[in-house]
Amino acid sequence: MNSPRPPLPPNGAELHALVDGRLPPEHAERLRASLDARTREEADDWERQRALLRTLHADWLERPVPDALRQAADQLQDTHDGRSRWALWGGIAASWILAFGLGWGLHGPWGGGATLAVAPSSPPLRFAQQAAVAHAVYQPEQRHPVEVTAAQQDHLVQWLSKRLARPLTVPHLQAQGFDLVGGRLLPGGSGARAQFMYQDTAGKRITLYLGALEDAQAEAFHFYSQGPVSGFYWVEHGFGYALSGELPRPALQALATAVYQQLQLSAAPPEGERAPARGS
Repeated sequence: MNSPRPPLPPNGAELHALVDGRLPPEHAERLRASLDARTREEADDWERQRALLRTLHADWLERPVPDALRQAADQLQDTHDGRSRWALWGGIAASWILAFGLGWGLHGPWGGGATLAVAPSSPPLRFAQQAAVAHAVYQPEQRHPVEVTAAQQDHLVQWLSKRLARPLTVPHLQAQGFDLVGGRLLPGGSGARAQFMYQDTAGKRITLYLGALEDAQAEAFHFYSQGPVSGFYWVEHGFGYALSGELPRPALQALATAVYQQLQLSAAPPEGERAPARGS
């Protein structure tokens, strides 16, 4: 007589569904009973973290969609093929809602006047759009604009470097009038993203968004503008960078240049690679 087989361990999707409360009660009860001690402890930790995040941002459930995000989405829908472009923005916005459990959820090169030659579905352009959404969501926030403040900069850099699997450097922009507020970890289309936030004495904020874009070719600096959010983005050595803000283009260009120059000094390029062209 064959002995009964032990239950198979849950896959990642099942475990996340359990933690998120998306399983039918009977299924959830059976799955939880089948977990070993280590997996059950991990699930409990995730549930506590989810509850803390919901408590931390409970007031966001009652907030309207930020004007900057609404205007950016409306402009995309009005000026491009409404169905396909809105689907793209809707997918981006949905990623933020799913990731944080909250209730709500580009054009011309660096110097010249030629049209930006990047396909609408290209990873660099999607990356820049995600950066604009992240800026629109977090820059108005007064209570929790960042997860880790500038007072813990060493911890911030170590934490984000570990999560993005790459040594990160925080550019200093005091000479340009902006002090570091702090940073946070965000989800992205192909992995984790980091966002560093800066603020000047007048309260204006800019954000630097960065993360791996391993399948993207090196891209020259490009200017993007969507609604009130504008910025510059580029791709280098498999990593994307986007500096976003609600400032005039010359001011953003000066800030992006300062960021780029500091990043160039902080890390030598891998052998066989070269920096992207300063324009297109």
